[in-house]
Amino acid sequence: MSDEEHHFESKADAGASKTYPQQAGTIRKNGYIVIKNRPCKVVEVSTSKTGKHGHAKCHFVGIDIFNAKKLEDIVPSSHNCDVPHVNRTDYQLIDISEDGFVSLLTENGTPKILRLPTDENLLSQIKDGFAEGKDLVVTVMSAMGEEQICALKDIGPKN
Repeated sequence: MSDEEHHFESKADAGASKTYPQQAGTIRKNGYIVIKNRPCKVVEVSTSKTGKHGHAKCHFVGIDIFNAKKLEDIVPSSHNCDVPHVNRTDYQLIDISEDGFVSLLTENGTPKILRLPTDENLLSQIKDGFAEGKDLVVTVMSAMGEEQICALKDIGPKN
């Protein structure tokens, strides 16, 4: 063994899994679950009684957090389900391009480019606020390698 010190640059998601296991019986409404390889917010959970062959089943109804599609799954309550790591991060809006992308500024000052959201209401709020010269902060939700703008905050007029 050498006496050299090793320095590792730490990144929050370096080699981290996009999901973690959780027992189906412990997942509740408003939690998150992976259904058909899509990250979903749980809107309904119902549990059936144990049947002749022993397993209680959990019926999950979830809404995909990126495209708002409704998905369903039935899992034995003793089995593990995948739960996505969902993160929300605020970024300052710098620019909106003609081809449907936004330029954002991270906290450490590096630029980040994302596609504009598909939600018409949020899209018009972003475009109108930017056109009025407001200083906007967007909230970006990320899970399983996908990112999307999900909210908007006005932090006052630009100076």
